Amino acid sequence: MSDSKQKKEGQINIELDEATAQGTYSNLAIINHSVSEFVVDFINIMPGAPKAKVKSRIILTPQHAKRFVKALNENVSRFEDAHGEIKDYEQPPIPLNFGPTGEA
Repeated sequence: MSDSKQKKEGQINIELDEATAQGTYSNLAIINHSVSEFVVDFINIMPGAPKAKVKSRIILTPQHAKRFVKALNENVSRFEDAHGEIKDYEQPPIPLNFGPTGEA
């Protein structure tokens, strides 16, 4: 089998529709987990607002969560190599009763 055929078989065709390509802004993530999955809720919380809604929920297996963390760390390192260190500013604590508390 030729290399070009092997590459074509190993590739995944990923489609991105226009609405999804717009993305959803998030400035807070709440992470919960069970023995079989990680649940990441992405939230856009506005300063002074008493309430915020989950904008997106991603559910991952533990293996995919670990791969995601590794990929995110690699990309943050590449970003910092190109643009300098990302400063982590002190954030006010989130109240303990904020966010979903249920188990998946």
